[in-house]
Amino acid sequence: MLIDTYGRVATDLRVSLTDRCNLRCTYCMPEEGLQWLAKPDLLTDDEIVRLVGIAVTGLGVTEVRFTGGEPLLRPGLVGIVERCAALAPRPRLSLTTNGIGLARTARALKDAGLDRVNVSLDTLRPEVFTAMTRRKRHQDVLDGLAAAHTAGLTPVKVNAVLMPGRNDDEAPGLLAWAVERGYELRFIEQMPLDAQHGWKRDGMITAEAILASLRTRFTLSPEADDERGSAPAERWIVDGGPARVGVIGSVTRPFCAACDRTRLTADGQVRTCLFATEESDLRGALRSGATDEEITGLWRTAMWGKKAGSGLDDPAFLQPARPMSAIGG
Repeated sequence: MLIDTYGRVATDLRVSLTDRCNLRCTYCMPEEGLQWLAKPDLLTDDEIVRLVGIAVTGLGVTEVRFTGGEPLLRPGLVGIVERCAALAPRPRLSLTTNGIGLARTARALKDAGLDRVNVSLDTLRPEVFTAMTRRKRHQDVLDGLAAAHTAGLTPVKVNAVLMPGRNDDEAPGLLAWAVERGYELRFIEQMPLDAQHGWKRDGMITAEAILASLRTRFTLSPEADDERGSAPAERWIVDGGPARVGVIGSVTRPFCAACDRTRLTADGQVRTCLFATEESDLRGALRSGATDEEITGLWRTAMWGKKAGSGLDDPAFLQPARPMSAIGG
């Protein structure tokens, strides 16, 4: 079991498969991109599967989410999913992706054992997509979403970040579009994880503002508290149901007290929180011949030191040096 000093138990593992991405979202990285990790620094497919296996069979992890960067850029992705799906007990497997390439891979991922996907889409307007991502790939994302739904990678969840002066007027339209297609939309407050360190609290579209915008067009009823559990999203029933919409208020409505996550970076570091400033090295232990029991001990020690919260409400908060693309969302 992965327990911390506050009694929280981590059962949800986020695994970054690469720090590379084929978009250049303005709230994530600069236009010229970043200095990517060298291939020898990345965990191999075998190392990823071994660590996931240790987490599932020895540490009580029941859900594994593959992230990036952009995980569809990982050449061995389908094989990794297939091998993790064969673990006993079998974990629930999901993927967070920008959707580019998903139209080609959705069926293979489903057949390999992937259960569902989260796809990032911030706008319905192609020109705004191009401005926000610096790439003309809007239709590719829409095609990827449709392919995921057809393949049965459901519920298909759509993650959207609203930015002032860009797409902050699109919340009601995005929700209507998602409800029509059977997708579950979740708005995420912009977080201080950009490589440029340009995030400003006073420039952020808050959860409260998002809900106010949605209520100009929809009736939202709060979901019962016991249905949320440790999920980061507060969810609302849309116009009496069955559709739901979620809002993740990471900054203004933190959910740290119920956090059940542990994170593994693409280069094999354990992170206890997205906003952590410290990491614990498992890659070095793997490559020096550590046993599963020794790695289990290292992982438990790392999680035992997890802080009470993200620190975002502390005036002395320091943004992590590593951007989201390296950490894994």
